[in-house]
Amino acid sequence: MPFDLSPLWISLKTALIATFFTFFMGIGAAYWMLGYRGKLKSLIEGFFVSPLILPPTVVGFLLLLLFGKNGFIGKLIEPLNISILFTWYGAAIAAVVVSFPLMYKTALGAFAQIDIRLLQVARTLGASEWTGFWLVTLPLALPGIIAGTTLAFARALGEFGATLMLAGNIPGQTQTIPMAIYFAVEAGAIDEAGFWSLVIIVTSLSGIIGVNFWQELHKQKRKGKRKNNGKLDECILINAIHFPSNHDGLIVDIEKKLPGFDLQVSFATHNETLGLLGGSGAGKSMILRCIAGIETPTKGQIILNGRVLFDSQRGINLPSRDRRVGLLVQNYALFPHMTVGQNIAFGLPKQLSKSAIKQEIASQLMVMQLEGLSDRYPHQLSGGQQQRVALARALASQPEALLLDEPFSALDTHLRSQLEQQMISILGEYQGISLFVSHNMEEAYRVCPNLLVMEHGKEVHHGSRYEVFQHPNTVSVAKLTGCKNFSRAFMRQSQTVEAVDWNCDLQVKEPTHNSFAYVAIRAHQITFKDTLARENTFPCWLVRTSETPHRMTLFLKLHSPPHNEQDYHLQAEIFKEKWIRIRDNPLPWYVCLESTRLMFMA
Repeated sequence: MPFDLSPLWISLKTALIATFFTFFMGIGAAYWMLGYRGKLKSLIEGFFVSPLILPPTVVGFLLLLLFGKNGFIGKLIEPLNISILFTWYGAAIAAVVVSFPLMYKTALGAFAQIDIRLLQVARTLGASEWTGFWLVTLPLALPGIIAGTTLAFARALGEFGATLMLAGNIPGQTQTIPMAIYFAVEAGAIDEAGFWSLVIIVTSLSGIIGVNFWQELHKQKRKGKRKNNGKLDECILINAIHFPSNHDGLIVDIEKKLPGFDLQVSFATHNETLGLLGGSGAGKSMILRCIAGIETPTKGQIILNGRVLFDSQRGINLPSRDRRVGLLVQNYALFPHMTVGQNIAFGLPKQLSKSAIKQEIASQLMVMQLEGLSDRYPHQLSGGQQQRVALARALASQPEALLLDEPFSALDTHLRSQLEQQMISILGEYQGISLFVSHNMEEAYRVCPNLLVMEHGKEVHHGSRYEVFQHPNTVSVAKLTGCKNFSRAFMRQSQTVEAVDWNCDLQVKEPTHNSFAYVAIRAHQITFKDTLARENTFPCWLVRTSETPHRMTLFLKLHSPPHNEQDYHLQAEIFKEKWIRIRDNPLPWYVCLESTRLMFMA
């Protein structure tokens, strides 16, 4: 053991100071770069990580040019009588520069792994950028940040080349442990070099092992922590669903241009549940994101209860936190580091007292049938429980509009049916505006009294669910509502329509307008008769069948036997009890297309 321990104290001092500055600089740079989309992104990224790939002596030489007497910074600090060269300040600066890339890259990776939807939902709950960073981003990225801090400390502790160039090797002043090792080896003091090597190995590995142990302990603690206090504190429960005082409604008239996709939609809705129905890529979720302020329309306006949320002409674009819009996304976006109670309380007004917050949490838990789960974490809940917590969190923030983006998509069929009924009950009591996105026609029909049908970013039908399903105005709308049988058609006489693709004439009871191009009938509305005596009854042959647990789909060819399995005109759906009665009947069967069931469309 050497008598002079100054290299240890100098190394610890410079490494700790370097880690302190690197911690804030690395986190700040990483958070900024995460959202930066400028053209210089690659250049800035290369500059930040260059000390990691350049030889330390090159980094030291560049620092020497910068902080030397003739350097840019050297000239600035010369009037202050401050010297960087050959001082421990220089050693600390060198350690900051070489350790910064590790802190930056680790923090950037930790931030990038956070689900962006968590931050988007936080904004809709009223959180500012700083609040979202402090309460959501930083806690979720903390394990990665701690790992980056440890790596930065170890790198600063072991810095040699840049320190030697900028601070030199002055015993008792700038000589760090790596320098002590190098010059001890040069002097033949192998034992001294071995001692210092052991010190730096133990110090660096202790930090890394300690962080790994903490992360593993933290992970196990989170997995095993299942607090359940049973009954909640007795309190006077307040109504969990708050109603906005103004019910003017929601007006949306926007365009959003994206590569390969243009959204153009205009509609108004009042205190009701409006369903947005359409296939994938129709623009349903984009509408919700524009209303919530997550996306910015190219032009147009959005007005909620008389408040202008967005107006391109007037330059108005309220941030998400000020829109008073509740958003429920497909994966629910619960904050994983917060308990159920903390998730629900996230969007509550900050001026509420602790007792009022506790009351509101208890009220929401009771309404959502989640009593006793306040202290559990999201990963300890089932999918249905997570959905109800997300809904409670959205309602607790007292939104004037509730946006539901396919809330049942992640649930199994049985659970979906249960929660769907509860959702219908909640939306029935909620007196604000609610938009419900779905691509499931039956789900949309059950939940939403009114529907807006979307296709390729355009509105194709807007009306009550009965109107949309019973009188679709286009073939595309009819297909979205589940219709499978179509034929080109035209009017032959006042009460006769020729179905071209079905090769038959259909009688209608009332004169039909000539402004139609297709006739359609739903598969479950096709019936079978014993004779041809009934109107619109035709002989048919069975081509093939398709079976589900409770129904049979029959593919039928009209007028003549089929040539192959694809040679059919109609699909009919019947219950299996009916199928058992008719399947052994000799062909042809007689199929009836009742005039009251026919739909005409453009």
